[in-house]
Amino acid sequence: MAQLPPPLIDICNLTMAYDDFVLQENLNFSIHKGSVFVIMGPSGCGKSTLLRHMIGLKEPAKGSVCYSGKDFWKSSRKEQIEILQNTGILYQAGALWSSMTIGDNIALPLQQFTKLPENLIRELVNVKLDLVGLNGFADYYPSEISGGMRKRAGLARAIALDPDILFFDEPSAGLDPISSSLLDDLILELRDSLGATIIIVTHELPSIFAIADDSVFLDNESKTMLCTGNPKTLAVESDNIVIRQFLSRNKYVPAETGKQP
Repeated sequence: MAQLPPPLIDICNLTMAYDDFVLQENLNFSIHKGSVFVIMGPSGCGKSTLLRHMIGLKEPAKGSVCYSGKDFWKSSRKEQIEILQNTGILYQAGALWSSMTIGDNIALPLQQFTKLPENLIRELVNVKLDLVGLNGFADYYPSEISGGMRKRAGLARAIALDPDILFFDEPSAGLDPISSSLLDDLILELRDSLGATIIIVTHELPSIFAIADDSVFLDNESKTMLCTGNPKTLAVESDNIVIRQFLSRNKYVPAETGKQP
């Protein structure tokens, strides 16, 4: 069995809460370099909130988020910015500036965080657009392209600074099955070409089975994680009925009835 690389991200004893309301607690898992890691679970369990804790938008009620051994929330603001500059984020709706062209959206992080000349920035914008299959669309506005294309444009912006870590919040939301499958293929291509580590929030089973190497399952009843592991393995080997229900989309009844609906 191949040895896993050292953890790139460690979540330790994490509790997520809004004032006195605890959403999830006792979260402990690691994400390894170069993996596609899925945060999965039913609606309302806190998947996107966990992502917000990991990208510096919400401080945990308890516990830590560590990048290569460094506790993000105990780091200085300068250190936090340095960590975040090594990440890229694709939000659920793309989060493109509607008043800016696709090219200008992608150029923005390069203008803010590098000292590259404008002509080189424009060349890099075209490279990123080509990587996501949008060559020639730099002068279009977000309203002039389809939802799937806006996702790809958002992804091009997310990889503008060649980050080592990419976060995706429900990337397939609002896409038809074909566009969703093409986006899955693109995510894997970028992982392989950039050597990036991918963290994805999703409940879409086709995507989970197509691209995930590892995962964590958040449960909204027990308010904690139920398991980690490769979803394909969990689907056939887990002895937890909640995991089996989620990964098969089947309904189970208590074993003593001897019946399934």
